[in-house]
Amino acid sequence: MDITEKLKEINSKLLWQRTHYCGDITPELDENEVVLYGWVHRIRDVGKLKFILLRDRSGIIQLVVKKGEISDSEFSQIKKLTPESAIIVKGHVKANPNVKKGVEVLVNDLNIVSLSATPLPLDVTETVPALFDTRYDNRPIDLRKPRNQAIFMVRSILVNALREFFIKNGFIEIHTPKIVAEATEGGANVFRVKYFEYDVYLAQSPQLYKQLMLVAGFDKVFEVAPAYRAEEHNTPRHLNEYISIDAEIAWIKSHEDVMQVLENAVAFAIDEVIKHGKQYLELLEVEVTRPSLPFKRVTYSEALDLLSSEGKEIPFGEDIDTEGERLLGKIMKEKYNVEFYFITEYPEAIRPFYTMLKPEDPRLTRSFDLDYKGLEITTGGQRIHDYDFLVQRIKEKNLNPDSFKFYTKFFKYGVPPHGGFGLGLERFTMQLLNLSNIREATLFPRTRTRVTP
Repeated sequence: MDITEKLKEINSKLLWQRTHYCGDITPELDENEVVLYGWVHRIRDVGKLKFILLRDRSGIIQLVVKKGEISDSEFSQIKKLTPESAIIVKGHVKANPNVKKGVEVLVNDLNIVSLSATPLPLDVTETVPALFDTRYDNRPIDLRKPRNQAIFMVRSILVNALREFFIKNGFIEIHTPKIVAEATEGGANVFRVKYFEYDVYLAQSPQLYKQLMLVAGFDKVFEVAPAYRAEEHNTPRHLNEYISIDAEIAWIKSHEDVMQVLENAVAFAIDEVIKHGKQYLELLEVEVTRPSLPFKRVTYSEALDLLSSEGKEIPFGEDIDTEGERLLGKIMKEKYNVEFYFITEYPEAIRPFYTMLKPEDPRLTRSFDLDYKGLEITTGGQRIHDYDFLVQRIKEKNLNPDSFKFYTKFFKYGVPPHGGFGLGLERFTMQLLNLSNIREATLFPRTRTRVTP
């Protein structure tokens, strides 16, 4: 077959315009003609009757194909059908109380768009479970599973809700560079890349650039973009590339102003999931409730005391480790019946150079983490806006002020008090849906051992 004939064959497959998704088909459409596109989820052959479960992103509907209702040639080609083949069907909706959804589609015409090869690399129906590596080596097929698609439908609702919240509250969406000349927070957890004759880095966060947007007078900004961390962790809670939802706000009095924006944004996003994600939550067997506002606040020192009361000792000035986070989540649920809580006033030794110190006690900072069910999902705080103090803090962190001149020099020209936060979308999704591994909330995870597909 020459290329012209092949192209004609390929393009002849889309015979009819889709009228509905599978999830749209309800008993109220009884006797309506519909055109559906989708994948063959299962096939059951009963002689002159063929039952096909058709699946698309919205759900699954049963198709009934009767010999004599479609042409003999179309009926015979159903024998060629394999699970996960892509097909188009035209038919009439039939209310039927004896089937699961109370409705099915009687097929008049069927066209095979693309036959699936056999055997499949994994079972999309999940009758036979697949190993973790098998799933992620074949991630596009793994993502066909209704449960997995439900995760990303919820994730989509979350990110769109957060974007809606920011825009409604006067924030401007920005997009900052991901190739940067200097590590955002100093430190070693950066990916070094070759950029022509220079060594540069993949951005750990948009931190310095979103601050410069406030210097530029944009007042309130947000960004939804990837961030990169060259951390050796290979755990169910860590990724080396993730989506960070960042916001920065000018003219604040303290980090408390930032925390109020964050808690309202999170509550709004969860509300939207409850309103628009019911079918996905049911499929995932997850019950989501709106958190009460304001979120509980505990200081870093109070958090250490709570952990100490349960036998977990963390020296002052050290980060709360994974075990401590989980235990604190358990304590906060049992003691205060909350799942969201802020940990505030971290020691300056474990916060980046740009973090504002607490005037009453410069050992501490005007910073916070937002934890959710025992996992930090957001870090934020007030930033330093005074040029001399900012340069001083860079030196105190044993960093080279010259490396940050592209950023610090603009603080000479009148900068408002400001602060912000970065929220990890995958962690938020993971905790909301009670997933056991952050990779489940990531389309194509990038970890210490995985860079494909």
